[in-house]
Parts: sequence; structure tokens; C-alpha cells
Amino acid sequence: MNGTRPHVTVLHRWRDTHALYADYVDHDAHRVTYLSTDLGRASVPAAAEAVVTVAATDDLPVVRAALADLVERYGPPQALLALNEGDLDTAALLREEFGIAGQTSDELAVFRDKLLMCTTVAAGGIPVPALAHVPDLDAVREFGRTHGWPLVCKPHRGTASRGVVRLDGEADLDAHPDLAADLAAEPFLAQTYVDAPILHIDGLWEGDRLGSWTASRYVGGTCADFTQGNWLGSVEEDDPELLAAVEPFAAAVGAVLGGGRPWVFHLEAFVTRAPGADGGPALVFLECGARVGGGEIPFTWRDVHDADLMAAAADLQLGRAPVLPALKTGEVGGYLLLPLPIPAPCLVERADWTAPPPEERKPYAVLHVPVGRRVPPISGYEHVGTRFRFRGPSTAAVEEAIETSANGFRLTCTPLDA
Repeated sequence: MNGTRPHVTVLHRWRDTHALYADYVDHDAHRVTYLSTDLGRASVPAAAEAVVTVAATDDLPVVRAALADLVERYGPPQALLALNEGDLDTAALLREEFGIAGQTSDELAVFRDKLLMCTTVAAGGIPVPALAHVPDLDAVREFGRTHGWPLVCKPHRGTASRGVVRLDGEADLDAHPDLAADLAAEPFLAQTYVDAPILHIDGLWEGDRLGSWTASRYVGGTCADFTQGNWLGSVEEDDPELLAAVEPFAAAVGAVLGGGRPWVFHLEAFVTRAPGADGGPALVFLECGARVGGGEIPFTWRDVHDADLMAAAADLQLGRAPVLPALKTGEVGGYLLLPLPIPAPCLVERADWTAPPPEERKPYAVLHVPVGRRVPPISGYEHVGTRFRFRGPSTAAVEEAIETSANGFRLTCTPLDA
């Protein structure tokens, strides 16, 4: 039954070491239990008190039952740690139900409901594209007639570009026959399409000021493009004029959405006026999550900048003041995600360079399912075809390396029965 050591429970789904849990919680001083997917078990610390496997960490009834069992065995958790975006809602509901301290559903709402998020940001005086709730196709059509085409439709509560649809005109409504059913199934919003580069800005809002942060630009497409089979890259920006514009913008968003509370952010914004233009760079809000960004962001922060953004996120959920050092500078980080060449499940047959990059453009890490193994049909940026990480002396050098790898590496797979 209950021991003298405090109980902490972790919701965990990553196969890789996105989060270094043993660095965040002393596993000798605490009984640290894990509710993990089968794939995630590989990265659970050996010092875990107990590991319970669940089919999915966002399946609330299953996770609730598993947590109830852990409470029976080890007592109520002092904290519930959930660092993956897909587990934030589940964790908030479980905290409320089991009386665990930490972020509640009400506190999370402004970061999960994109309509509420954007209207809150706009009310704070931050530029936001026109948007509105659209309950049906007539509302989408009216929005387009009022605000112009193209436009984007997306769920109020979506992750990883799920359900995002671009419509270039009224005729496009016929090209998306499932859209009417999607609008009826869950709340959707329409938003004017902004044809501009997209930044993701990652860091810590300390409650009254901006802490450490980086600004990166998507390369090769957008997150929505990636869902359509395009490769997706990201490179940190080193242009001083752009960074000078990003800093007050990120601070304004941090204050409006976080109020007086610290929070880790993954902020996306359009650059509607480029550095060097009259008036300098102009930024427009896209969306923001109260979490560490996806892709390879946790790894490039640790490897290139010697700082663990996941540690700051863990501190917040564990009821501690987040500690994040000043970032190590002198190098620029970046990453590349290549989609699978065919839908999963599939078998990896070959992984090779069709045009090996020169030494100065090589990624420092290349990760994919080993040749001869099966790729499971699981969504998420961890379970793509191939993941690459880069570091280099400048934005230009890293961007060139990303494009070289995107064009020179191939994963060959054969289909398997589902």
C-alpha cells in the first residue's frame, strides 16, 4: 500500500527520450509510476516504481481505471505529469477527478480552443487574421464572401494540423465532400488565409517577463502541408532585425494568454513584412500551445543550446518555479521530418542516401525505424519516415543542409496488412 515517499504519476507515450523524467523527479525520493503506451515503455526510466501499459494515453476511461489502480496501490499522486500535447486534456480532467494539484480544464481552455485563444489575443491588441465559428457550409460560404478567399477551416480543438482544410473559393466546397459532416461532428472555425512565412517561437514566459526563447522558420512547407505528404523542415533564425521584432511580440502573447502565471509556450506567427522592408518585420498571431513544441525541438534545445525546455514544463506541472538557463549561443539548430513513402503499417526495406551530403551539411542525427522492422500506424511527429537534426554556424548554412537532406535521403518501404 502507501509508502512514505510521495507518489508522482506520469502519462507517457514517446518512444524516444523527448523528456528526461529521471532528471525532473528524484525516483529514489518519490514513488514514480507510469501510465505508458506499449511503444513508450522503451524510454521509461528503469527506476520507475511501476509501469502500467495502456493502449492510448488519451483514452480517458482506460487511463482513469489505470490511475485508480495506482491510487489504490500507492496512494493519491502528489502530481500528475503529462508533457505531450495529446495528453494535456486527459491530465487536466484526471487532476480534477482525483483531487491532484495542477492545471485544470478551465486553465487549459484558452490554449486548447483556438477560437477562444485568438479572440483573447485579439482583445489584447495583438494582430490576428479574421476568424469566426462556422457551424455549417453556409457559414463557411458567408465568411468567404465577407472576408475573401482563400480561407482555412480547422477544428476549435485540433492538434498537428488535424482536420485543416484550405478553400480557395466557393467551388472548393464541392472538392471536400466530408467537410459538412466534419462541421457537424465538432466545432470548426474559419480564418482568412495568410500567404506569409510562418515562425514558431519556443520558450518560457516567467509570469512577468520573457525568459529564454528561440525563433524558427518552417522550411519546405507548413505543418498542414506535411499531413499531405510534403517534407517539413525548421531552422532557427539569426537575423537580428527579425529577432528584435519577435521579442516584444512573444512577450505580449505571453502576458495576454498567461497573465501572471509562468508557462512554456510553442507560439506560431506569420511574418507579413520581411526584415529590410519599410517599417521592419511585422508579425501576425497564428496559434499557441502551453507546452513544449513538437518535432525535434526538445532535442535541438538540449543539444545545441544546452537547455532543457521540457524540464521547465515539468517544473510547472510539479508545482515548482521553472528554471531555464540562458541559452548557449554560437550555433543555429534545425530539424527535418520526411514523411513515410507509403501509409503505415509498412516494413522498412532500405534507408540510404541517393546523394550523400558533404561533411559541412550532414545532420548530426538521423532517426528512422531500423531496416527490417515494422512501422506501426500511429500518428505524431515522432512516428514519421525519418527525423533529422542539424546544427551549424548560421541560418543559411542549416537551411541549406536541411534542403540537401530532404532531396538526398530515401526510405524504401513495402505495405503490410493493417
